[in-house]
Amino acid sequence: VQLQASGGGLVQAGGSLRLSCTYSGRTFDKYPVGWFRQTPGKEREFVAAADWSGSIKYYADSVKGRFTISRDNIKNTVYLQMNDLKPEDTAVYYCAATLRVGVQIQAQGSYENWGQGTLVTVSS
Repeated sequence: VQLQASGGGLVQAGGSLRLSCTYSGRTFDKYPVGWFRQTPGKEREFVAAADWSGSIKYYADSVKGRFTISRDNIKNTVYLQMNDLKPEDTAVYYCAATLRVGVQIQAQGSYENWGQGTLVTVSS
């Protein structure tokens, strides 16, 4: 199983980016997916997650109303649309997928498959 995240980059505050995460090697279309982020010296934190259909979504309070998670199960891809970016959104963003059922999908411990991370830098 491989997860490949992309779409990070440098953007000014107030700008937008869309992250993509493509998974291969195993179909995840019946399982939850999530995005997490980490900055140096801090623990990795939850950003957003979606159930297998994409109809049930969770967001961290810090990104609600600005970020949107979505998935295309035909393309085996998960997206994170990030709008109105702020300098505090600067982090390495990781996508994750799990084959477990009945888990708390906001918790990073629920995921056993992780992408390599993509860096998002928001300048003020």
